[in-house]
Formats: sequence, C-alpha cells, structure tokens
Amino acid sequence: MKDTLIPRQIVEELDKYVIGQHKAKRAVAIALRNRWRRQRMPEELRDEVLPKNIIMIGPTGVGKTEIARRLAKLVQAPFLKIEASKFTEVGYVGRDVESIIRDLTEIGINMVKSELSEQVQEKAAGLAEERLLDLLLPPLRTAPGFETPSDDQQEQHRNTRDKLRQQLREGKLDERLVEVEQKEKVMPFGIISNVGMEEIEMNLKEMLGGLLPEKTKRRKVKVPDALRLLVQEEAAKLIDMDKVTKEALQRVEQSGIVFLDEIDKIAGRETHGPDVSREGVQRDLLPIVEGSTVTTKYGPVKTDHILFIAAGAFHVSKPSDLIPELQGRFPIRVELDSLGKPEFIRILTEPQNALIKQHVALLATEEVTISFSTDSIEEIADIATRVNERTENIGARRLHTIMERLLDEISFDAPEKKGSQYNIDAEYVRGRMAEVLKSEDLSRYIL
Repeated sequence: MKDTLIPRQIVEELDKYVIGQHKAKRAVAIALRNRWRRQRMPEELRDEVLPKNIIMIGPTGVGKTEIARRLAKLVQAPFLKIEASKFTEVGYVGRDVESIIRDLTEIGINMVKSELSEQVQEKAAGLAEERLLDLLLPPLRTAPGFETPSDDQQEQHRNTRDKLRQQLREGKLDERLVEVEQKEKVMPFGIISNVGMEEIEMNLKEMLGGLLPEKTKRRKVKVPDALRLLVQEEAAKLIDMDKVTKEALQRVEQSGIVFLDEIDKIAGRETHGPDVSREGVQRDLLPIVEGSTVTTKYGPVKTDHILFIAAGAFHVSKPSDLIPELQGRFPIRVELDSLGKPEFIRILTEPQNALIKQHVALLATEEVTISFSTDSIEEIADIATRVNERTENIGARRLHTIMERLLDEISFDAPEKKGSQYNIDAEYVRGRMAEVLKSEDLSRYIL
C-alpha cells in the first residue's frame, strides 16, 4: 500500500476521476489509513483491531464502482471486485463465496510475481540474450570425439558473436527467424465446463501437473518474439515461488480489499420461489466477513483483516433487510448523492478521463478535430437530466448514450473525412437530439 498517502491525499486522487460523493471518498480514505495505523500498533493490540467495513448506498451511475476501481489503482494491495448476485448457497449449482478469497489470493500471487519479475528483469534479459546468441550462432563443439577448437577458431567465434550481439541490440536482426523450444504439459482429457466446473478443472490440472510429462514444442519465431519468450523463461527461473507465496498470502491477509457489488440483490427475505437461497448466500458470506480461514491452493488464508466494501442501489430492499449479523459487520453506511445538471457538466469536462476528452482523442486518431462550445456541454447535461427524470434514472451512464447518439454521424464518416473540423454547439446538440426529446416513449431511443 502507498504508506505515504494521508486521507486528504486519497480524496484528492479520487477527485481526479470521480465527481462529488465526498462522504463516500472520506469513508474509504479513513478505512485505508486505518490499515496503515493498525500495522504500526503494538503487536498485542494489532490483531484485535478489525477493519471497519463499508456499505455504499446509492442509485446506479453515481460513482460507487468508479470509486472502488480507482481505489484499486491507487492502493498497492490485492483488490477484487465481484457481484454478490453471482453466488449461490452451498449445495446449489454455482459459485460458492469462498471463491472470493481464492480469486483474491490469485490476484495477490500475480501481483507479487509481477513485482519480483521486474526486479530480475535486467538479469533475465542478459541471460536471454546469451541464449538467443547460442541459437543464432551455436557454441563451438568441445565434446569427446571432436577435435578441440584452436585458439584462432575460438577468437573468430568470439568476434562473430560480439558482432551478432551488436546487430541484435541495434535491431538489425529483427526480421530473422529462430527456432525456440517451449515446454507445455499435455492434458490427456478435458472437462466440459459448466457453472462452477472451471475451478474443478483448474484444480485437477494443478494436481496432475506434476505427474504428467512435459512436452517440448519447437516454434519458429522472429528474433524480437524469441527474445521476449526467453526473457519470460529466465525471469520465471530466477523467481523464488516460495517467497512469492509467503509474501502474497501476507498481503492478502493484511491489506486485501474486496468490493462486493450489488449486495442489495441478496438482501431480500423471500422464503418461496426462485429467491429462496438469498438469505443462504448472506449466511455463507458471514463467516468470511467475520473472519475465518479459507483453504486455497497456495495455503490457508485468514480473512479477519480483509476490508470489505459493499455497494448497492437498494431501490427495492433496504440495508436493514440484510440479516442482522451481516449488518453488524458493515458498521459504516455511506449514502451517495443523485447526480444533476451541475454534476453532469463537471463529469463531461473535469476528470482526467472526462467523456469529452475521450471522444476528442478517439476522433483525433482519424485526423478529425472536434470541439465543444460551453453551451453545447450545458445542453448535453440538461438533456441527460431531463431524460433521467422522465425515464429510469441511470445517473452518469446516461451521458454515454447521449454522447454516442450525438456523435454517431461524425464517427461513421470520420475515416472518409480526414482533416475535417467540427464545432459542436447547443444548436447542433438540439438538432441531433430533437427526435429523442419529442418522443413520448424515450426508452425506445435511449436505453
């Protein structure tokens, strides 16, 4: 985790991408900083401090997922976003909740492996270069039964090798083909995947991997591709997997974050019909959120200090419809505000990934220049607000559908109109959206 970030800095970083929702950002920032504080407490108290899990409550399209997604990039910790509605009660066909921790552990392993791989990259590149030169210019034979190469031959071989090394580094050999060997394990069978069967198949392959022979496959590839493959192989040899596993499990247990989306979908208390297992899913989630030990293929993982951030629209159900034990494990409730015209104007222009910036950059790849006047941006925000009021309120997602419809014609013709310039003003916006706004049934035009 970025230890240096204080709550105010975390909020400032999130402000670059998410407009408004200050309460949610504050709650997330405090939860992350508490992680840092806990690591610096006396050891006897450290295990007693449990994470303060958060529930974000708000309609769709207001930034719940975006806050979590940006948090993942900001925080150097294993992070998993998952929909609660994907899980079923134990005994039903489907994913069981323990797969959350298994997936999080896999992310942790890949994260640590990637970091260690970067550390050994320079050494791996050097070893890979030597192997590639051996393929381009095989070493002189010194085996029994062959005449020992003379000093002149060895000198000539060294000089040729040095010339090849120079040409390789200058990119002069990029078009040459070399034959490389790749090892792969042969699976004598496959399982036809069904819901929940993928994991069984992966585990079977993992168990049988050591018993099956490795088959060597020879491929002819260009020099740059061969070098990339050899660097990967050498890096894998240099990484200590025991160290990776130990570090990854530590990170998952101490700083893992799970974003549990759509938790309102399992909040119903029906005791009949197809939703009979909703409460069962909650009961299965409970031990993981409370703190238990989950067995993964890398070893047992304790979930006591994993931070859970849940989110849901809660249109039909309420947080109080969750079972009491689960409610108690999410002590922090944050309500996110609905978005209106002022927020839409800011969303279109302010963030680093603002929609207008995205569309300008997209069309710039076709050498087409578009610019938006201030009144056109206000008109787009106004239309989004009106459509949200008259149909389903889908928040900022409405802006995507309006922008696509607005630029539909320009996008279609762009490849044939290189060098064109378009200035989008309020009149152009009204002209393109007139049919939509006149229609009684808006949903026919904007989903």
